[in-house]
Amino acid sequence: MSILVTGVAGFIGSNFVYYYLRKHKDKKIIGLDKLTYAGNLDNLSKLNEEEKNRFTFIKGDINDIELLEKIYKENEIEGIINFAAESHVDRSIHDPQIFLKTNILGTQTLLHVFKKYYDERKRQKFLQISTDEVYGALGPTGYFTEKTPLDPHSPYSASKASADLIVKAYHDTYGLNTNITRCSNNYGPYQFPEKLIPLMINNALNHKELPVYGDGKQIRDWLYVEDHCKAIELVFEKGRSGEVYNIGGHNEKENIEIVKIIIEYLQEKTKGEKINEGLIKHVKDRLGHDRRYAIDPTKIKEELGWEPETKFEEGIKRTIDWYLENKEWMEKVITGEYLEFYRRNYGS
Repeated sequence: MSILVTGVAGFIGSNFVYYYLRKHKDKKIIGLDKLTYAGNLDNLSKLNEEEKNRFTFIKGDINDIELLEKIYKENEIEGIINFAAESHVDRSIHDPQIFLKTNILGTQTLLHVFKKYYDERKRQKFLQISTDEVYGALGPTGYFTEKTPLDPHSPYSASKASADLIVKAYHDTYGLNTNITRCSNNYGPYQFPEKLIPLMINNALNHKELPVYGDGKQIRDWLYVEDHCKAIELVFEKGRSGEVYNIGGHNEKENIEIVKIIIEYLQEKTKGEKINEGLIKHVKDRLGHDRRYAIDPTKIKEELGWEPETKFEEGIKRTIDWYLENKEWMEKVITGEYLEFYRRNYGS
């Protein structure tokens, strides 16, 4: 039996492949990825020989029905975990259409094929990986729960909310075994350097300005990626059909606080006099920038026994150490296309 995992060459998808194959020695993964700018096969280069024998990579688009049906016909698929998504809010503001095509139509295409080959007796599972951003913004208090109304504020979060509703519709209409997980901000190895933490690490190491939106006091709940992978595994194996599970890290931090923590630790690790808070540059705030996200993970704790294990103070050091030890990976990732987007978004 194999699981079909989409978006395997991205940040969370690749971390999940490592975690799942190393824990489940009897399982196989068929990995599908279009290899857009953020899909990087180097992210999977650390699989050992035994793991490689249980992993099959296929380059392709989740909107390609013929390819998806071919995968199903040639393999015994016990479920789909859909990580594939355009995921950067800034990019969705510049070019919303690709987000609608991938995140909405792509999810529906996967569900169409899943439904066609669905065998209720085998309890096959479709797991949609979503985001807390579908809930919109919080005030200074309170938390997102699974019953919080959807109120997305960006083209990205609107496309993810739409995909979630399509998954719900396929469960309600056709009786498919589905789950949706909504997580807080992830961080860890292999994250593309347009996101806050790897962007700040890379810029600081190269003594470049650290662009911070607005006053930098936007609050996010941070979740170490391996903790997220463990939660996904539990929901895939034990989640009640049709349910949504919120996955949060209990690590609320202001963006500016994150940047200062990175500077302080890099100073300690590199003895770098040029790495200091003088590199921080406040730039024009993002359009429609949500002020605060925070997740209540009570449901997944009570039903499945999951809790975040990694405190932010530990996880951020582990993350920075990984980037320091993998500078070659970062250099390969920063392509001309990425730099073009960076210049367009933050200025030269």
